[in-house]
Amino acid sequence: MNGAESLVKTLLNSSVDVCFTNPGTSEMHFVAALDAHPKMRCVLGLQENIVTGAADGYARMSDKPAATLLHLGPGLSNGLANIHNAHRSRSGMINIVGDHAGYHRKFDAPLTSDIEALARPLSHWVHTSKTADDISADATHAIRAASTYPGQISTLILPADTAWNSTNNPVLTAERAAVPVPAQQQQIATAAEIIRSGKPTLLIIGGRSLRAEPLANAGKIVANANNVEIKAESANARVERGAGRQPIDRIPYPIDQAIEQVRHFRHAILIEARDPVAFFAYPGKPSRILPETCEIHHLVEPNGNGALTLEMLIDELGYRQTKTEFSSYPTPPLATGTLTPESLSSVIANIIPENAIITDEAITAGRQFFPVTFSSNPHSWLQLGGGAIGIGIPLAIGAAIASPERPVISLQADGSAMYTVQGLWTQARENLNITTILFHNRSYNILKAEMHNVGIDNPGPSARDMLELDRPTLDWVSLAKGMGVEAGRADDCQSLVEKIQRGLDCEGPYLIEAHM
Repeated sequence: MNGAESLVKTLLNSSVDVCFTNPGTSEMHFVAALDAHPKMRCVLGLQENIVTGAADGYARMSDKPAATLLHLGPGLSNGLANIHNAHRSRSGMINIVGDHAGYHRKFDAPLTSDIEALARPLSHWVHTSKTADDISADATHAIRAASTYPGQISTLILPADTAWNSTNNPVLTAERAAVPVPAQQQQIATAAEIIRSGKPTLLIIGGRSLRAEPLANAGKIVANANNVEIKAESANARVERGAGRQPIDRIPYPIDQAIEQVRHFRHAILIEARDPVAFFAYPGKPSRILPETCEIHHLVEPNGNGALTLEMLIDELGYRQTKTEFSSYPTPPLATGTLTPESLSSVIANIIPENAIITDEAITAGRQFFPVTFSSNPHSWLQLGGGAIGIGIPLAIGAAIASPERPVISLQADGSAMYTVQGLWTQARENLNITTILFHNRSYNILKAEMHNVGIDNPGPSARDMLELDRPTLDWVSLAKGMGVEAGRADDCQSLVEKIQRGLDCEGPYLIEAHM
């Protein structure tokens, strides 16, 4: 057995059975070892940001990490944008990065780099295996780190000679990560006292506390207490939503809207959430969104057990046996006519199938989607977690592989789709159940708004030109078909509904170019 085989067996022993790959020469022994173990599903991405983005989507839906295979420092660097998104979304991921053989590094070959230095800023755990004998033990540490609640990034660097050299050491199994702890009883008592006070209080909920059961418990607090509201963070890894579930809106992305919505609160209780801040700095506007008069209480840190804490909190408040009647949010009537953000919202709200997964990189087109889908069929909603665009197409890949029995609808802006367009090829190759709605407005609309927000109201022709995608206009139907994905164009609401139904009914992926 060589070191690469030891690594694959350790991964499988530890229930890591999916590897998203983009290999190179230094990883060939690991590729051969993967081939020898068919229980490991290997998914090829044509660029590393596909690989890391898919691992993020997989972790969000499976609640366990996948492995990635990346080629040396440049390969890791190509995948860093979606590693950043996974880091911000608290997704577990085991990045296996090939390196030159140890004895070859001194010759400074063209692809030589300091991989540990590249990995460290976005990894919770980084290590380079020294010998083939070390690999299984090193892998168990990587797996345990990635599996630490709610999910972490680990990077294991595999020099080529450690992969091809032999080892007689036993193959190990990673220990289970520790169970996250809830808030302490005194913290819960303090939170209950604040809620009973009647002062305007906001519960900000994030992480896995946005699953159906914790949200139902948060809903009991809102239903029974005075002056208490709940909101999610602006960007969330996964929210369980739809009819029969506690509706929760997000803190808005636009800074002025966000400040206006929270200005009256005197207390904010954070449950697996961060103190909300503006996405960017804006002249004359604050960075922190909550007012200075609001007292912030960190009840559960992002790595704590929010679900159990909410159970303890409703017990402390005496709400355990109360029934929650969710507020009624009628689904808007199905729109007709041209495609606008408002009519798109109506279509999305009406067509979400039962138990669907929505991956959302709609950017500006999708800001109105959340409130109108409160009463749609039950579904999971996955958002762009760290702001680095180019996650939508690969996120859908990972979600579909983790949950093959569930339909995936990918809400995708056109500008950000070009960052990882190669992922359509992977969707076709794996025959994944993904329907992509591509919002084709031929511009970086969000940047037009941001230019105004930073005080530039009259940009010149060169500035405007840098925000347009219309010379030439991208042909998404041709791009999709060129990568093996069936596609069609929708110019109005009726044709969009027809195309979405076709996508949901067909085997494999389907892309709709929705002209706005």
